[in-house]
Amino acid sequence: MSSILNLTEDHRDCLQEITNVAMGQAGDRLARLLGTFVVLSIPHIEVMAPSDIAMALNSIDGNDSVSGVCQGFIGGGISGEAMIIFNDTSFSDLAKLMKYDDELDEHAERELLMDTTNVLFGACLKGIAEQIDLEFSYGPPMVLGQHMHLTEIIQQNNNRWDHALVTEINYQLEGYNVNCDLLIVLTDSSLDILLKKLDYLLY
Repeated sequence: MSSILNLTEDHRDCLQEITNVAMGQAGDRLARLLGTFVVLSIPHIEVMAPSDIAMALNSIDGNDSVSGVCQGFIGGGISGEAMIIFNDTSFSDLAKLMKYDDELDEHAERELLMDTTNVLFGACLKGIAEQIDLEFSYGPPMVLGQHMHLTEIIQQNNNRWDHALVTEINYQLEGYNVNCDLLIVLTDSSLDILLKKLDYLLY
């Protein structure tokens, strides 16, 4: 955790602003795709262990049924993964917005999950990379689980890191019951380079 401990309030504020811009771009793309207004929370940035994440997602009750997707990224010495957690109550409204008329079975829900995830991950990670002058390569998105408790979804992913810098933002669609949390997890080994990038922007 040595690099993470060097994270100052200025670094946190700078990273929050970078993330805010990138998440805004992702929200704008989603809004144009779905034809509705996207409400974003302020990015929350914290050093976390995997077990902390479930508690940090205040918008999702730990007993709620959720579905999740993750995608790894790497570039310029920075690596991490993006995760998105959807409350399962989102699927029926997502299907309406995506004009999906077929039966909403598990396969259809998986398609909706992946389509929405691709828009958010693509725009958000691209936005962050551009602001810190990097290009990321992406792994294939993977479904962490469908219709599971939040703690079970997080446990699917908790063997990859001990502590990481986690940025979390909540997306909601105005007038619809669609609620998701997007997390960007940066590993401890990436922090030295990230801090240098932030220092360059700050000073």
